[in-house]
Amino acid sequence: MNRSELVAALAERAEVTRKDADAVLAAFAEITGEVVAKGDEKVTIPGFLTFERTLRAARTARNPQTGEPIQIAEGYSVKVSAGSKLKEAAKGK
Repeated sequence: MNRSELVAALAERAEVTRKDADAVLAAFAEITGEVVAKGDEKVTIPGFLTFERTLRAARTARNPQTGEPIQIAEGYSVKVSAGSKLKEAAKGK
């Protein structure tokens, strides 16, 4: 499902216009990005998803073309965890 299909499904399910559904989806993405960028809290939709910023330690990796070791600096990443209801849905229950 791509974004336009998701917006159409949201609009139908919530009985709102596609424009309103798209605005809500865009606002959700923007707010989630802002909270994760700050890194001091996580975004949780109980039973569905959790988004949080994590720190990845510096490490040594290998260049796949030459095999030479390279240093990768520490940096931030995003961890997305599935909630219990989403896990159950994935099992087909």
